[in-house]
Amino acid sequence: MFFSRTLLRRHSVLPGFDLALGFTLLYLSLIVLLPLSAAFLKTFTLTWGAFWDAVTSPRVMASYRLTFGASFLGAAINAIFGLVVAWVLVRYEFPFKRVIDALVDLPFALPTAVAGIALTAIYAQNGLIGQYLPFKVSYTPVGVFVALTFIGLPFVVRTVQPVLEHVSKELEEASATLGASRWQTFRHVIFPIVSPALLTGFALAFARALGEYGSVIFIAGNMPMVSEITPLLIITKLEQYDYAGATAIAVVMLVVSFALMLTINALQSWARRRQGGI
Repeated sequence: MFFSRTLLRRHSVLPGFDLALGFTLLYLSLIVLLPLSAAFLKTFTLTWGAFWDAVTSPRVMASYRLTFGASFLGAAINAIFGLVVAWVLVRYEFPFKRVIDALVDLPFALPTAVAGIALTAIYAQNGLIGQYLPFKVSYTPVGVFVALTFIGLPFVVRTVQPVLEHVSKELEEASATLGASRWQTFRHVIFPIVSPALLTGFALAFARALGEYGSVIFIAGNMPMVSEITPLLIITKLEQYDYAGATAIAVVMLVVSFALMLTINALQSWARRRQGGI
């Protein structure tokens, strides 16, 4: 036993645990912890009353509702249709499949400002799509939802796609031979396998949407109390030299986002344990 551990340690490609852990903590401290700590330290310069007034004003609360609501709804829509897109790309062969597969990554490669301008032009009242819609999209909260859905789709597709590729078709065939319908096969065989990855994709799309700025400001219209997102409100306060107010709103966004991510991670763990017990 001692010889095998020594041999494994000697032939390990990575450095020792102490060195690797130290490097990891140093890197995370410089890239993540120090900037976040600076936001908290700046916020602590406010009194509790000033902090509460800064983060609960009607304008700020309206931006919370729009940002979190549109982000959650966009991630939920992407979870549904992202699963469908991933299923089609994995299970079917059709002309220009590689082109469509590459288009999924377009929101990754496209600059956010370009995406925002393109979406605004397409969904404007005289745009390619907007002129046929019975309601207004650009410069409304609906436009915010469209932009956040656009940038979040690749996270779901690219997270679910590798899992579906490893799901054997024999499982579906065995389920069919036992008399299960297609819906029963999907519900009891396919979905339990892909659900952890689907939750991961949802979490990534949701987190990405919360901090999105470039593609939203063009299509949103940025009207206070109507279509103003929280990241834009933070930028506005920074431009007004209200640094403490800006960091106070950022801290609230950070705490709420972290709590939601912890909840989603807990659901992922529960889904994996349930899948292992089936």
